Amino acid sequence: MSDDVWASLADQFVDGAYASVKGQVRTYVLHQQLMEHLIEPPGAVLDVGGGAGHQSFPLARAGYEVTLLDSSPTMLAKAEQRLASEAPEVRDRVRLVQARGEDAAEATGGRRFEAVLCHGVLMYVDDPGPLITSLSSCAAPGGIVSVMALNAKTLAIRPALERRWADALAAFESKGEQGVLGVETRADTVEELSELFRVNDVEPVAWYGVWLFADWMDLAVTEEVSAVAAVELRASRRDPYRRLSRVFHLVGRSRAKA
Repeated sequence: MSDDVWASLADQFVDGAYASVKGQVRTYVLHQQLMEHLIEPPGAVLDVGGGAGHQSFPLARAGYEVTLLDSSPTMLAKAEQRLASEAPEVRDRVRLVQARGEDAAEATGGRRFEAVLCHGVLMYVDDPGPLITSLSSCAAPGGIVSVMALNAKTLAIRPALERRWADALAAFESKGEQGVLGVETRADTVEELSELFRVNDVEPVAWYGVWLFADWMDLAVTEEVSAVAAVELRASRRDPYRRLSRVFHLVGRSRAKA
């Protein structure tokens, strides 16, 4: 029996979640936020739990050298399929590595990266500490660490809007929820992850919302994605909107010495 726990979910992620309006908005908003902190290309980027490359392949197109690391052979196979459709010069800038996020430093030979990404992964681990430590150890001095996590402070919103009142009431005290793919997920706060950054010599520099309005609506694929994304990007950078987002994006800069 395969120990690839994501094998049965890969199609839902790649062909469903990421292909949806909501998935496209996530990719766009995160990319715009990242570009505010990345150095000019070329530079080395490590995408931990990078799945099929939706976040990191656009960076490779922009000129960055990308290492996509994922524990799932099935997800890496999806990444390889998508990579095959890219231009040769983009393919040459991408390396695929199978490993757990907690083992990223060993799997990449101790290399330091100008940016270490880990988006949509923390909610699937019981304890974020070891993974944050691993991400931080892979960042070059002055490099960024970028994580996207489930917002523990807004868990009651979705069940309330779906009129699941008992679930909404329970969510005020909850530490997680069942995600849209039917998988149990764990939530974090900006403050908690910021403190984990600091104890690992990463100074938090900015945080953003990612989904607000798009998370509350069943958007058809015919929706004008650019219009939705423009509103979400504006909301992601200002209060009170960003605080209401279902997930948040935290960026820190490594204080590690050369």
